[in-house]
Amino acid sequence: MSSPAQERSCAVLLLLLLSLSGCSGMDVLVANYINALNGTTVKISCTFTSCYKMDTAKFSMNWTYQESLNDTEEMFMAYYKKKGMVPLRSDRFGERVTFAGNLDKNDLSITLSDVQVEDVGIYNCYVRNPPDRIQGHGVIQLNVLTELPPPRDSTIAVAIGASVGGALALLILSMVVVKCLRRHRKQELISEEKLEEEGKLDAEGTAEEGTKQP
Repeated sequence: MSSPAQERSCAVLLLLLLSLSGCSGMDVLVANYINALNGTTVKISCTFTSCYKMDTAKFSMNWTYQESLNDTEEMFMAYYKKKGMVPLRSDRFGERVTFAGNLDKNDLSITLSDVQVEDVGIYNCYVRNPPDRIQGHGVIQLNVLTELPPPRDSTIAVAIGASVGGALALLILSMVVVKCLRRHRKQELISEEKLEEEGKLDAEGTAEEGTKQP
């Protein structure tokens, strides 16, 4: 039988190992804000990390809803040891809430079908995974849109893009034309120089022949 001193030593050693491994306790990961279109199905994600593997005999979690931070929370889904994740009776959601996560992957996500304007509010994901002493808590604000936002008018952007593209094309064409003209002019100058040089040589040759005659 171990003594209290040995138990304390084991606890200290365990904490030391956890600190060396980089584990800093439980962390719940959620999206702070979610937008959903009225009448559609939306997934409300919640996952967590922990220094300890989930023990189904000790693990507990629940989802709650509240219209605002000052309102009372209404529990609508919870975890039970023998049943797992179970939706609770709710006048607000009825049977529109289902579990969409994976406990083996620490995924506690849910889906809410046929989203209504009345579903706007705060969704809380509470997680407890002993021997972690701290309860994890994720807060998600759900907003419901009655219609999709109007598409962004790209007419001006297209017009500007076309104008810029046309100007660039005109500039490139002008540069090509100028370059061709310069090259053509250079070739003309070279040809003229060659002709002048050939004319000088012919004149010199004629003069030499004239001086050689008696």
